[in-house]
Amino acid sequence: MNPNATRLLVVSFCLIGGAETLAQDNASLPRTEFDQPDMQGVWFYGTSTPFDRMEALGDKQSYTEAEANELMEALLAADKMKAEPLGAERGAPEAGGAIAQNADHNFSDSRINPVIIDGQYRTSQIISPANGRFPYREGGMDMFQKWQAEGHGGFDGPEIRPASERCVGPNGGPMAPMVSWFYNANLQIVQTEDYVMMLSEMNHDARIIPLTQTRAGNTQALWQGNSIGHWDGDVLVVETTGFRPEQSWFAFRMSDQLQVTERFELVSEEEIRYSYTFTDPEIYTEAVTVEKNITRRAPGEELFEYACHEGNYSMASILAGARRQEADLLSASREQ
Repeated sequence: MNPNATRLLVVSFCLIGGAETLAQDNASLPRTEFDQPDMQGVWFYGTSTPFDRMEALGDKQSYTEAEANELMEALLAADKMKAEPLGAERGAPEAGGAIAQNADHNFSDSRINPVIIDGQYRTSQIISPANGRFPYREGGMDMFQKWQAEGHGGFDGPEIRPASERCVGPNGGPMAPMVSWFYNANLQIVQTEDYVMMLSEMNHDARIIPLTQTRAGNTQALWQGNSIGHWDGDVLVVETTGFRPEQSWFAFRMSDQLQVTERFELVSEEEIRYSYTFTDPEIYTEAVTVEKNITRRAPGEELFEYACHEGNYSMASILAGARRQEADLLSASREQ
């Protein structure tokens, strides 16, 4: 088991045993020299709790203690299995099967830390609508779906591929909103009196949030949106508009009409209560609210380089393979 998973395991067992993360008295929480809650440091925003709820759970927002313990046992067993040696008697891979990234997933996808809010084990990160699911608008499509509806193929060119395949999208990083990515779910927060900077390990993107500016006249679309923040008491509120529609992806569909309001509240020296509400009239029928924990990394755990860059040779290979398939289909049709 990797060190990060071990640390999360200890935390999870403490929570299952009945100990809850309680908000400290505001006066005892660390503050910056500008008298703002001090959120500086390295944090982890990943979780084993799914973004949207399984349909079978209906409006059930939280697990019972017994259900939570059963869930944790299953997560721990699955995590332990990843570290087990492969059996010598295993068979060969299926002929013609896809080449997966199991080695990477075994290392990176260790998620044994459920979202626990006010002592409740949440069944999803989405808390509104009540069913914990995306309220997709009938016929609502992002730019990629519109292109395909017009007859374009999913491999016609780099423009129709997800931006993450070209390493130009901040998917999973400190974008607004902050979506739990599968790996490298770490960020560093740095504060000054007038700015908050969030540096993501995923795609090494820096999101710089001004605290004293207004949105008037600033309408340029940006990859991470155009964020303006302010302090509401001890809660950092960040409002973001002006997204590029190319930022839409399978885990979070969006258009250039997306608007997000985030709230960061330091509830202890080790935890930030993070929530956000977003609207996008082209994709969703109503506003969606998400709530989760962001936990501090242990001392000495720093960000690592994430070397993803545009111009990745895989894109050329993907498109070359698509052109070859098209040529083979054309050749076969001519022979008939």
